[in-house]
This record gives sequence, C-alpha cells and structure tokens, in this order.
Amino acid sequence: MTHEPRLTIALRQLLDTQRVAALGTLDEAGQVFVSMVPFAIDGSSGALVIHVSGLAAHARNLERTPRVSLMVMQSEVAGEPVHALPRVTLDGLASVLRVESPAWVGARTAYLERFPDVEYMTQLGDFRFVAIEVTGARQVAGFGAARSIDADELAQVMRSPV
Repeated sequence: MTHEPRLTIALRQLLDTQRVAALGTLDEAGQVFVSMVPFAIDGSSGALVIHVSGLAAHARNLERTPRVSLMVMQSEVAGEPVHALPRVTLDGLASVLRVESPAWVGARTAYLERFPDVEYMTQLGDFRFVAIEVTGARQVAGFGAARSIDADELAQVMRSPV
C-alpha cells in the first residue's frame, strides 16, 4: 500500500462529502457569471459531471466558452472560523456530452449514483450532461495548508473512488 499525502486525503474527503459547487463561466460579453451546480465525479473518465438545463445561462456560457472554474467548499459550521474552511478551486474544460454516447452513459451513471432522486430529470429534453476535464486546482485545507495541484495528480484523485 502506498502512502497518500495528508492534503490528497483531505481533497478526496472534500469531494466526497460536498455535493455542490460554485461554477464560474464567462458570458458573451466576457463577464464572469457564477452559479450553483450539483456535481458528481465519473471515476472511469476522471471527469467532474454536472447536469444542466440548456435554458440556464451557465449552460449557454460553457458551450460558447468551455473554460470554467468551480469551487467546492466545506459547509460552514456555526461558531467556527470561516477563513479556514477547506475548499478547492478546480479549473477545467467543459464539454456537453452526446446523448447515449459511452461518455454520456458513464456521466449519467455517476450522477445518478450521487443523486438518485433526479432520475426523472435525465429524461427532460432540455437537460444535458456536461463533463468537465479538470486541468488544475488550488486547494486550501486550512490555515497554512494550501497548494496548487497539477493535472496529473488531479487525474489520480478524480479516477479513484471518492
């Protein structure tokens, strides 16, 4: 068994316990637009998966400009300092998946494992699965515990069970 660094374990735990991310996209004028998206991780492809309505501004934005950023953050605990909340900002490239393609099937499976109550939404014509290939990240695991993470290390984290 190989040793896994403390910050890598913390990153896995954060991605496993938090189900919502703040998604940053660019609108047609180049302005940043931030929205909330539930997410899952497709361990077979290593992609972060979101399920979005084509009517949503962030869906149109990421189709036009696929560079995105997501922040996943531990929930605030009353009475605890907020400045040390564990969080990670993930940079990536988004792609809308073709319905019934192998990537779509994998994304749908991963998403429904995490959110089984929204199976009916996968039947709605305006919703689509989006795979985000994570290309880099900045992790803050608490005071004095921050680091940048390259695509290779992220691929290992994203392809293994979270």
